[in-house]
Formats: sequence, structure tokens, C-alpha cells
Amino acid sequence: MLVRDAMSTVVLTIGPAHTLRKASTLMAARRIGAAVVLDPDGIGIGILTERDILNSVGLGQDPDTERAHAHTTTDVVFAAPTWTLEEAARAMAHGGFRHLIVCDRGEPVGIVSVRDIIRCWAPLRQPAPA
Repeated sequence: MLVRDAMSTVVLTIGPAHTLRKASTLMAARRIGAAVVLDPDGIGIGILTERDILNSVGLGQDPDTERAHAHTTTDVVFAAPTWTLEEAARAMAHGGFRHLIVCDRGEPVGIVSVRDIIRCWAPLRQPAPA
């Protein structure tokens, strides 16, 4: 199975000036754990995850004043839609992260998460054994 079969094609994109509160509100409303940060005048494409927001709040920083650009991961590993799920899982395990931005011709076209991969690999949900 390929990344394109598992990835979400509806990607939340935010700008670097979004506050962490706004980013977390948008992520929570969509029940997702990461947003793509697009900064054409700066870093290009980055990712902001729920863990980045949690770390900031845990440090006592104000989510109403902290901006996405200060917490965005810019050293991003990108996946191709044609990667196998094994390649994506290996990249995640090696890098210690749970989301990969999927790019095609330099443009983000999706995100694949550990949860997406598990859903593809695990059998259909069945009731837990009694």
C-alpha cells in the first residue's frame, strides 16, 4: 500500500503569524494533530504539531501571543505519494515524529500520520475480546 492510499488530502494550512491558540483551535475543530505552516517569504513549508503547542504551554508561554513561526519544525522530512507505507513508517521511526507532509512536485498534497498507517495495516475494527 502506498502513502497516497493512506494520506489525508484535506490539509490544514496556516501562516507563520497564526497564534498557537488559533492554530490549536483549528486543529481541534478538525480533530487533527498537525498543521502545515506555509511561509513563502521565509522558511517555505514547515509543520506545527500538537506536541509543539503542548511544549510551549508547558513552558508557561502564552498561546494568545506565541506565533506559529517560533514553534514550527522547519527541518521537515517530506514523503512522496508513491512511497510505501513501510518507507513512511521507517522515516517516522527514524526521525521520532508522527506526521509526514506529502509533497508532489514541491507542493504539499497531503499529510500521513502514524494513525493513518495503523488504520491501513490493522484489520477492520472489531469488538475487543471479552
